[in-house]
Amino acid sequence: MFHFTGKEKYKIKILAAAFFFGVATLACQTSPKNANSEQATSSPSAADKAAQIERGKYLVTIASCNDCHTPLKMGPNGPEPDMSRMLSGHPESMKLSAPPKPSKEWNWQGTATLTAFAGPWGISYAANLTPDQNTGIGIWDEQMFIKTIRNGRHMGDGRPLEPPMPWQWFRNMTDDDLKAVFAYLKSIPAISNRVPEYQPPAGG
Repeated sequence: MFHFTGKEKYKIKILAAAFFFGVATLACQTSPKNANSEQATSSPSAADKAAQIERGKYLVTIASCNDCHTPLKMGPNGPEPDMSRMLSGHPESMKLSAPPKPSKEWNWQGTATLTAFAGPWGISYAANLTPDQNTGIGIWDEQMFIKTIRNGRHMGDGRPLEPPMPWQWFRNMTDDDLKAVFAYLKSIPAISNRVPEYQPPAGG
């Protein structure tokens, strides 16, 4: 057993106090560094997401998705995309009359908004691609979207995607491209617009 004099006990207390003070000081100095490290770790993820969305916007633009899914309006120089309804599909208040009867001739027509098309397949309406929960793709997940484009079927397993939707070309996109397109569509403003249901051909 060790025995310390009063002076030795005093020195031990001083050393102990200095030790704990040093530990506390070190902790204070390293905490901000750790916080910065956590931010640095999370930043690439946020940056990657932003880059993915930007890539999706680029793909949607060059694939001309707005040509059918954004209604036209009359502008000062003629018809122009109504970007206040960007990618919201065919206006719900403009349901067409009965589809044309099936014919051997491949004739088809489009509305002035270029969001609805009638032909031997019936009447197809451009879908609402905004993330609205009730009328758009708000409840869709990434895999459902990819499956829809790969299979050419609504929500991946539903009815066939009707002309003129060129899914046969879009299915050639890579998974990363389709994920980017989906990320972009999920990032745009949600617009409530319940597009009319597909109408099969008369007598079909």
